[in-house]
Amino acid sequence: MVLKCLDIQGFKSFPDRTHIEFNRGITAVVGPNGSGKSNISDAIRWVLGEQSSKTLRGSKMEDVVFAGAGNRRAMGSAEVSLTIDNTDGGLRTEYSEVTVTRRYYRSGESEFFINRKLVRLRDIHELFMDTGLGRDGYSMIGQGKIDEILSVKSEERREVFDEAAGISKYRYRREEAQRRLADAQENLTRIGDIIAELESRLGPLQKEAEKERRYNALRSELRGLEVSMIMLTLDGMNDRLTAARAAAETLASDLEACHVHADELSARADDLMRQTAELQHEIEELRAASRQSEMEASRAESDIALLSAELEHNARDWERIGREREDQEKRQRETEEKIAAAEQQYQELLGAEEEKRRLAAEIEEGRSKLRQESESLAAKR
Repeated sequence: MVLKCLDIQGFKSFPDRTHIEFNRGITAVVGPNGSGKSNISDAIRWVLGEQSSKTLRGSKMEDVVFAGAGNRRAMGSAEVSLTIDNTDGGLRTEYSEVTVTRRYYRSGESEFFINRKLVRLRDIHELFMDTGLGRDGYSMIGQGKIDEILSVKSEERREVFDEAAGISKYRYRREEAQRRLADAQENLTRIGDIIAELESRLGPLQKEAEKERRYNALRSELRGLEVSMIMLTLDGMNDRLTAARAAAETLASDLEACHVHADELSARADDLMRQTAELQHEIEELRAASRQSEMEASRAESDIALLSAELEHNARDWERIGREREDQEKRQRETEEKIAAAEQQYQELLGAEEEKRRLAAEIEEGRSKLRQESESLAAKR
């Protein structure tokens, strides 16, 4: 019998599903302080049925559920599964591979499974008895456990030796048998008390039984007298029955007439209902027409208001256009005056330019004469 693998999810510092394989030989888990190494051994001890939160290094069992860290939300349950290779038959079961699962919800509910089959915690304890993996086993020894075993009383130390010797199962069965015998003895004591109480009530019960027998005899006699009286009154009842039958026939004819009248009333009621429905339909049509008229009137009022607003806007625009037109005419007169002044100035500039051209021509003519004279003088030399 060897460990194969361990699956942890939501247990202490393992929010994600973690799978650990145990290969042949020694498997060691290393890491710095606070990395969660001890949580692995706590998970194995927990899945094997440990019920003490103090042993699991917590104040209450709810502490085994991942409480959240950083941006990770707290989880609602914790689950641990331990798979064991049972090919050697170390466990008293027909399976060659056994998977023990424990699931705990934050609400306090617990579930135990063996090969995914729901079982009791007691079944898990009985499965691992005398294997060294039980709750009193010696296979899991933590720091200081040996000193604790050596320092405890001999009676408490004996549990470890009983587990190692393979007799814890029989000790457990003996304690269970003693407990059942104590319960049986207690039940016997209670039965004796009940018998004594019933014996004290036996005399009054016998008197009540005698009264019951006398009551039954008188009741039988009374039934005979009642039958005789019924037979005597039966003849008179026959006459009354004949009269009742005649009255019933009369009532039947009256009932038939009532049915006919009821049918007539029902037909009249149906006609009235039909007329009422027609009137209701007409009323609905009139109401719809009234609502349509109201809607049209409302739309007309809205249109009138809109047209009035547009008229006011157009009047304001007309006044603004008139003012702009007057301003435009004023600017046009000013522009025309400026054009006339510019034309007059242009004519004056043209006269000045003509005068300048004339002077330039005279100067050019003088220059030509001077050039000719100069050339003549030069030729004479």
